[in-house]
Amino acid sequence: MKTIVLASQNKHKIEELRATLAPLNITLKSTYDFPELEEVIEDKATLEGNALKKARYVYEKTGYPALSDDTGLEVDALEGRPGVYSARYAGESASYQDNVNKLLDELAGVSSENRGARFRTVVALVSDEGTETFEGICRGDILTEERGEGGFGYDPVFRPEGYDQTFAELDSEIKNKISHRGKAIEAFYHWLKKKSDV
Repeated sequence: MKTIVLASQNKHKIEELRATLAPLNITLKSTYDFPELEEVIEDKATLEGNALKKARYVYEKTGYPALSDDTGLEVDALEGRPGVYSARYAGESASYQDNVNKLLDELAGVSSENRGARFRTVVALVSDEGTETFEGICRGDILTEERGEGGFGYDPVFRPEGYDQTFAELDSEIKNKISHRGKAIEAFYHWLKKKSDV
């Protein structure tokens, strides 16, 4: 596995993964390298389903092993919602702010000890050898109001366990180390390293 295509045009994700894979001498391409690729509609019922759908499409179109991820915020008091609908919680064309507002409205009146939540990322790899998935979870709770200027999405209202700051207040280096996405990528890296050591 000398070349992997990341099914993303998110420059931050591409650079982060490129740096992670550098010690393994793996070339990372992205969908920027294949302009003929179309955007994949994320219409599966699970994070795993969406990640696999995107990776499978890119693998079939490029012939290279393909990596994709999907992330959701799962809130205990909302029975795991918004989950797979996190990016479009307040509607198909909802902004980050719309989604945060809906979440805070739904949790209005819920006591602080019942505002537990977790971010969950699933990374999927599709290659000639089949499929693999890797999961990363970061537990925390949802605050009653937004705090911090950094990050994106639900970061201003999500406070990870063991920290007083929200994801939007934390230094990006710390956030990347403890984040759901960071943990899923780390699991993928260790799996890949083990394979390359054999």
